[in-house]
Amino acid sequence: MSERREQREPGRDERDQHRDQDQGRGREHTDGPDGGYRARFRVWRGDTGGGALEDFTVEVNEGEVVLDIIHRLQATQAPDLAVRWNCKAGKCGSCSAEINGRPRLLCMTRMSVFDRAETVTVTPLRAFPVLRDLVTDVGYNYTKAREIPAFVPPEGLAPGEYRMAQEDVGRSQEFRKCIECFLCQNTCHVVRDHEENKTAFAGPRYLMRIAELDMHPLDSAGEQGLDRQATAQDEHGLGYCNITKCCTEVCPEGIKITDNALIPMKERVADRRYDPLVWLGSRIRRRRG
Repeated sequence: MSERREQREPGRDERDQHRDQDQGRGREHTDGPDGGYRARFRVWRGDTGGGALEDFTVEVNEGEVVLDIIHRLQATQAPDLAVRWNCKAGKCGSCSAEINGRPRLLCMTRMSVFDRAETVTVTPLRAFPVLRDLVTDVGYNYTKAREIPAFVPPEGLAPGEYRMAQEDVGRSQEFRKCIECFLCQNTCHVVRDHEENKTAFAGPRYLMRIAELDMHPLDSAGEQGLDRQATAQDEHGLGYCNITKCCTEVCPEGIKITDNALIPMKERVADRRYDPLVWLGSRIRRRRG
């Protein structure tokens, strides 16, 4: 993994050289008659055995997104370039990658946000093993998803008989906007920079799922002997999160993962473990039970 990162991430001298070339050759990026221009792209090519960045010059038309340019490269210069995508509407989360080092959706990143003279660098998600080119193995996320117990419906109520306050509906609905793009998982430094943490850390996406279930007024997990707060801390690594909010910053759906899910969950866990009144109350309830 470290070799792959070293190969695809140019050093400062190389970046400065490309920047100087961009500044000196800016005249090449003039508007065409239809508003198009030619842009320079650097795309990581390789597989599990390693790879490197490859340079391309490609046509860009007005209103296009980065995924359009990747498709044009496939059609004109690199027919074997591998990229994962599906809806091209920012709803499936398939086309996750890193653009100029920032985790983004290829289909939601417009070319207009870049200076026409700069080189746009596209690399695969850094936190996950590369399969080929821009496609990574995100199986880690599905493994973590299966480890989280599902919603436990209340006894005595059939589907369709559930009733919730609108405030509770709105709070859970924010978290259900997640499109499983795994950008938050990729940018979380606990996963990104420490491979050894993956076995003990679910990541922000799935800690958010636990928090959603824990605050759900109809979830009866506690009555079935499942303590979601305890499992979040002891089994899914809630304590590893140090709330840097990097996961929130890259979320394409604007979910406030840190403020509305992770911090409240941490507060509930801390109150339960370290607040003497909360601790005493839990002991009294347990004795009465």
